[in-house]
Amino acid sequence: MSTTTITFNQLRKIKDSLPDGSIHTIAEELNLDVETVRNYFGGANYDRGKSVGIHLEQGPDGGIVELDDSTILEMARDIIEGRKPVAQS
Repeated sequence: MSTTTITFNQLRKIKDSLPDGSIHTIAEELNLDVETVRNYFGGANYDRGKSVGIHLEQGPDGGIVELDDSTILEMARDIIEGRKPVAQS
């Protein structure tokens, strides 16, 4: 578990690059609610999902995001790069 700094726009680009089913695959593997994974990528559904250690600071390129735990980000990158399969629904 490591802290990672990334711009908000970079984080959204990663989310937008994920193939269908990726959010569910990440949530299932990490035993998280799907909305919690969406919140990690900048969503704001805290009725069903939880906050996952995201700290936003205003700035260029959508601002700076500090992630307390980069596990979800690393899994997303593995999916995009083909190192991790996505469960088909």
